Amino acid sequence: MKVLITTDWYKPAINGVVTSVCNLREELQQRGHEVKILTLSRTARSYEEEGVIYMGSVNAGYIYPGARLRVSPGRELYRGIIEWNPDIVHSQCELSTFFMAKKIAEECKIPLVHTYHTVYEDYTHYFSPYKKWGRDMVQFLTRQISEKVDSMIAPSTKIETLLKDYGIHCPVSVIPSGIDLSKYDAQTRTDSRERIRRKYKMDRKTTVLLYVGRLAKEKNVEELLEYQQKVQESGTMLMIVGGGPYLETLRKKAAELGVTESVIFTGMVSPAEVASYYPAGDLFVSASTSETQGLTYAEALAAGLPLLCRRDQCLRAVVEEDKNGWQYRTEEEFLKDLKNWKEKEDDEHRGMCSYAKQSAEIFSKKRFAGSMEQLYQRQIEEKQAEREKHLAKSRQYCILG
Repeated sequence: MKVLITTDWYKPAINGVVTSVCNLREELQQRGHEVKILTLSRTARSYEEEGVIYMGSVNAGYIYPGARLRVSPGRELYRGIIEWNPDIVHSQCELSTFFMAKKIAEECKIPLVHTYHTVYEDYTHYFSPYKKWGRDMVQFLTRQISEKVDSMIAPSTKIETLLKDYGIHCPVSVIPSGIDLSKYDAQTRTDSRERIRRKYKMDRKTTVLLYVGRLAKEKNVEELLEYQQKVQESGTMLMIVGGGPYLETLRKKAAELGVTESVIFTGMVSPAEVASYYPAGDLFVSASTSETQGLTYAEALAAGLPLLCRRDQCLRAVVEEDKNGWQYRTEEEFLKDLKNWKEKEDDEHRGMCSYAKQSAEIFSKKRFAGSMEQLYQRQIEEKQAEREKHLAKSRQYCILG
């Protein structure tokens, strides 16, 4: 089948949407499907390159750091998509490219499915000083989008519940986004652990709490810095891998808390290198509750890192207490769970790491693509049946007339 994936975010940006799109495209192509990406150019120029169609765009950082808004894609580019005649459109974002996705689906008379990647309630501070107003607007706009698509995809049961609470008007399927598990083989883990620890001058015996992700206010990384103040004396270090608009604020916070010597900020790391940082840690930590699924959680598990994360519904079917990690609600619980890990014997550590790796299998990109392939086929068949039913009615009216 021919699949058009539309997304406001694409390489070289680094986030969960980009990871999901790239893995999905790669796996669908390996299954013999033809896949094109429609995304935003980093300039006002529109062009196509290696199956990726870039629409000219302008900076919209006033909405969200790094965001862009499309300008007219150009008649030639648009007609090229229509003539390619995709079988289905899969939208990944709710802004610029969504409206193009809808227009293309309508003209080609094909299904439009949409993945809801973002808990926008946690991001309203970027454009609204009033939380309730922001939440109401998010609910209204989400319902509007649901009226324009044939089906929505939730990366987790957390998002499925959220969408149903919003009162959306279309079917919802829960399909976790997939990752490339092959990046986290045992040899990579051993080599990377030693290399990264040497690079940042960390002792083999040091307990390293690892955070990987974009540094933004909604990620609540300050909480990890505050907890680090309580544990740094026990030989524990916090490694924060990633960049973002909140990096300098966090550096200042670390200095204020007196944890500069026990916190490592790596800054932005290239996508090709991120996988090699996971083995340097002993536990993966996160204080965020804004994740839809949390692909970094899946990556950490695949690398054999147990999780120590703030309790969140997206982890409900992922974290098994004292088997592949813990979820905490308070500082007291965080400290207790960390102490529990430190008091375990080496063979218990190995057991938890092994189980963490096993539990990542549900996030395989092959499994992800297989589930999406089935959904696409079902939607195409339903749209075809709908067209045939409409055609039959039209013929009936003609005969009666």
